[in-house]
Amino acid sequence: MQSKGKAEVIFDANNLILGRMATVVAKRLLQGESIVILNAERVVISGKRLSRIKEAKMKLEIGHPRKGPYFPKRPDRFVKRAIRGMLPRKKPKGKEAYKRLRVFIGIPSEFKDQPLETIQKAKAERLKCPYVTVGEVAKEIGWTP
Repeated sequence: MQSKGKAEVIFDANNLILGRMATVVAKRLLQGESIVILNAERVVISGKRLSRIKEAKMKLEIGHPRKGPYFPKRPDRFVKRAIRGMLPRKKPKGKEAYKRLRVFIGIPSEFKDQPLETIQKAKAERLKCPYVTVGEVAKEIGWTP
């Protein structure tokens, strides 16, 4: 899939820190690249497991059931929303950038033999604190894989 003459960049999000990965991806989206993120359920969030789960559950209680705001339970949508928060999504350039982003759980068959990039400065090995994966948080708040 081509967009404005640039090929898709495919990231393997396995063991990447959510916030650090999201900043890099958002910047590259604004530069005009099309980005695909694989293994969204393996992205890590820094912090103690129970506090992250409690925080996610509290977010789900915000708002009105039919009127929103709506918070995602699936890992791919969880990651996509984190990246959306780093884009100027109400401006035309932010809307276009967000449309160029695709996030998947696992590795779909169309990307099996594709070369995958990784973001070195977003590796979870850099963390010296406890962390939890997005997949674990999603399971606790109601996602059924």
